[in-house]
Amino acid sequence: MTKTIYMFAACAALFTTSSLADWTATVSGVSDYTFNGLSQTRNNPALQVGVNKTLDDGFYAGTWASNVDFGGDTNTEWDFYAGRYQMLTDAISIDYGIAYYSYHGASNSSEGNYPEVYTKFGYTSEWGASELNFWYTWDYFGTGARHAVSMIAHTFELAPNHTLRASFDVSNSMDSEKWLWRGDNTSFYHYRLAYQTNYHGFDIEIAAENTDLDRGTADERIVFGISKTLDF
Repeated sequence: MTKTIYMFAACAALFTTSSLADWTATVSGVSDYTFNGLSQTRNNPALQVGVNKTLDDGFYAGTWASNVDFGGDTNTEWDFYAGRYQMLTDAISIDYGIAYYSYHGASNSSEGNYPEVYTKFGYTSEWGASELNFWYTWDYFGTGARHAVSMIAHTFELAPNHTLRASFDVSNSMDSEKWLWRGDNTSFYHYRLAYQTNYHGFDIEIAAENTDLDRGTADERIVFGISKTLDF
């Protein structure tokens, strides 16, 4: 799963213009909250809010929340994260930290809570920005399963204020007796192509994505998102 600051996801979620402000708050609306290609809202829209604090020497911390729908009474996801972003050279960056995902709405929702560590490498050139990202947890959705996600991505500018971001990621369970994605398979892949722009201070993204999972909440889809970030 890839919410972490791509979550943050990203993650998750929308393309935003970077800011040097100490505090930022982002409000987003998406046509479907997808997480590594899996809908977290049963193919329905989501409203998402995040607050981020930038500290000295590249350290940061924040929180992020979204409505979810897994078919039961769990209706809210509320995440927390802390990490550090550094430029290793003029072209190479590293972003690493830890996130904690929590779920709310039902008496047993917290059973799905889990931590995750991440490391993201970036490389910028005249051809755009490339990424090599990794996420790992030792308690996936509270099951005790070790789980990892690996991603490669590249963003390039089509024209001023018009970019494309292509990504490919693989999710892999390392404890098949505790977590399987389909049948007896421990992994699946997800690919995504997103157009991103900014209009009057609003970040806009239109993405096409798909997985190789055979389920209605992970098939091919177009996802639209719009967000506004405030500095304070």
